[in-house]
Amino acid sequence: MLIQPFPAIRPAAAIAREVSCLPYDVMNRAEALKMADGNPNSFLHVIRSEIDLDPMVDAYDRAVYQKASENLQYLIKKGTLIQDDQPAFYLYRQTMAGRSQLGIVACFSIDDYVNDRIKKHELTRPEKENDRIHHFDACDAHTEPVFLTHRSNASLTGFLQELTVKQAPAYDFITEDGIGHALWVVSGSSDVERIQTIFNEEVPSLYIADGHHRSASSAKIGLQRRAQQKDLDANDPSQFFMAVSFPQEDLLIMEYNRVVKDLNDLSPEELIIRLEAHFECQPVNEAYQPQEKHSFGMLIDEQWYALKAKPHTYDSEDVISQLDVSILQNWLLQPILGISDPRTDQRIDFVGGIRGIGELEKRVQTDMALAFSLFPTTIEDLLQVADEQKIMPPKSTWFEPKLRSGLFVHSLK
Repeated sequence: MLIQPFPAIRPAAAIAREVSCLPYDVMNRAEALKMADGNPNSFLHVIRSEIDLDPMVDAYDRAVYQKASENLQYLIKKGTLIQDDQPAFYLYRQTMAGRSQLGIVACFSIDDYVNDRIKKHELTRPEKENDRIHHFDACDAHTEPVFLTHRSNASLTGFLQELTVKQAPAYDFITEDGIGHALWVVSGSSDVERIQTIFNEEVPSLYIADGHHRSASSAKIGLQRRAQQKDLDANDPSQFFMAVSFPQEDLLIMEYNRVVKDLNDLSPEELIIRLEAHFECQPVNEAYQPQEKHSFGMLIDEQWYALKAKPHTYDSEDVISQLDVSILQNWLLQPILGISDPRTDQRIDFVGGIRGIGELEKRVQTDMALAFSLFPTTIEDLLQVADEQKIMPPKSTWFEPKLRSGLFVHSLK
């Protein structure tokens, strides 16, 4: 696996917390505007630059991408963001509720992406790809990292942990959500070479955990520039994309729950009669959070039910079939509730597990008719799907914590 250091554009240490923000795709425009309010250094002014334009301007308007570029250059010009003077790897540790994940920030080859050594498990949507292409092109930079994972590797994990002990972090702060963020700069030639050697000799594949649109857009920009410049250097920054890779054992996948607007003209009693052909169903006296695969919670009005999928609903030898998101979709949401395409159906919404089961109860009390709690998809399921070149159903995984944006930018110049 080809991995390269790069000279990151990153915040001055004293204001790293102030600059950092959540990723562009976990909030809407109004939420981004509120988060950045009163903070001119927030990186949201780059990744959600529409907050600095008239509310009537469409989020995909050319002016949005131009504003992103202007805001990035402004942050650099005033010294909020500073480019390192030499290429480096960066170690990024996040800590949530006493649990840490330590990853390496680096540049990865678009050829490894194209040739499926960097493996995918999701489909991408053209409009979202185009959005990131326009954004990265206008900024002439990868402004946010792709979230990768790699299979357990003791020598790599051990060496990265050694490096965090050898030197003090460049940043070490806690954000408003209680998550700790620490960053180390690794620029010594022997350390850089050892990391490259381990990846080259011991890491045959990487897996996209989150950021399929960012990686696809980065690859297309690189291929486009390669086609336009026949003598383009193989090490040109455009031929690599910025990502953070964490070992699989560090990652936390939370459940991705579902809420549905109506019962598809069924009464609660009729719904239960129909689903009992495929699920064991028992009423329970409290909110039900599944503790094992193939179990589900269902909330109608103020009553929770514990559901357990019957054996005929999945094939344990088929990684897609046995996913709980597949079982729920194939045997309940589609045939009983009439939700054939959860990507586009306006009757269904998705609630990340970080919001807690109370959010499901709140939604059923306000704008939804029923909710389903799920057991989280496992990291091993994700890796197997990618290894078999299959596609996960939509909204299968919710990773926590989210990568913080603004701590490192990869210039394409």
